[in-house]
Amino acid sequence: MLGKRILLIVGGGIAAYKACELVRLIRKEGASVTCVLTAGGSQFVTAMTLAALSENPVHTNLFDLKNEVEMGHIQLSRAADLVVVCPATADLLAKMAAGIADDLATTLLLATDKPVLAVPAMNVRMWLHAATSRNVASLRADGVTVLEPDEGAMACGEYGPGRLPEPPAVLAAIRAALTDAPATPGPLAGRHVLVTAGPTHEPIDPVRYIANRSSGQQGFAIAAAAARAGARVTLVSGPVHLPTPPGVTRVDVETAREMAAAVDAALPADVAVLVAAVADWRTADAADEKIKKAPGSGPPTLALTENPDILAGLARSPRRPPLLIGFAAETEKVLEHATAKRARKQVDWIVANDVSGDVMGGANNAVHVVTAAGVESLPEMPKDAVAAALVQRIVDALGQ
Repeated sequence: MLGKRILLIVGGGIAAYKACELVRLIRKEGASVTCVLTAGGSQFVTAMTLAALSENPVHTNLFDLKNEVEMGHIQLSRAADLVVVCPATADLLAKMAAGIADDLATTLLLATDKPVLAVPAMNVRMWLHAATSRNVASLRADGVTVLEPDEGAMACGEYGPGRLPEPPAVLAAIRAALTDAPATPGPLAGRHVLVTAGPTHEPIDPVRYIANRSSGQQGFAIAAAAARAGARVTLVSGPVHLPTPPGVTRVDVETAREMAAAVDAALPADVAVLVAAVADWRTADAADEKIKKAPGSGPPTLALTENPDILAGLARSPRRPPLLIGFAAETEKVLEHATAKRARKQVDWIVANDVSGDVMGGANNAVHVVTAAGVESLPEMPKDAVAAALVQRIVDALGQ
């Protein structure tokens, strides 16, 4: 994204606050940002905040005489490499689809000849309404890229699709939109990278299961970073609520045995990064019906059996990837356990982290990369930055 120019239109709605973080992330990637703040957006964030973050003037008014002497709205609409509408409210999507130009933002959108990326955010019922569905379909038919919103709890108290994707996911979509044009192939072009992520759920009965606290964020970030580097990426994911990164083929599984089968089916691969926190054990015989409490009898006894060791099995496989990387989530003696695990599993790298705090489900991570050459400890940083650092090391290793 170095040197790219982004025109960011900030729509109204509580999700507008995430635009501030998006501006920061875009600039961190080396791109410039010019912001257009709608009247609705200004109720949630200020022009001063966006100007400070972008280090560019923020535009709010179509009838700015100084700029309009030189048709400033036309210049703004065509000077950027990409126009991003974030958040894109139901009202903005409807105006875009109908070609209405009644303020600066919608006039720019009608006048631009550059690619447009819209990132919706609205109440679940508004998103699912037939009118919004028609508008989105119309925009996509016109060539506008419209992201799917995330699903979850909303500020209004309802639950469902309509949440604005997190800024790192929007940044990944911006990268993808910018690289749709002919560009130099990424350093992993022609490579197949296999990633596992998230927990597994091992059923006890139809309503209970054995699991862990893995959120899947680190594995998804690695899959996204590998795709940005040009790789063909297969992501085998346990049960998580995360959007599929752009350019990634996702396979959803629930249990360890399903994950093992999906990994085998995805081979061959040049690199396998097994990030998933796979349950070590499962119940020997899951009940077909809900286990009921029997008064006075105490809790039932669960007979456990081992799950397949996906990492060790892949290391012994005749289709072993040339670069095989495992993860070790530890709560004590992190480096000691990780070093022993690398030797025991016969893998190339172990990426170890201390999960005794809030790493599982948190936004940051601090990892140690254990290889035959020794240990490299990375400082604590956001998980997408950890992913970028690991993918760069993968690129370097494959280039040797």
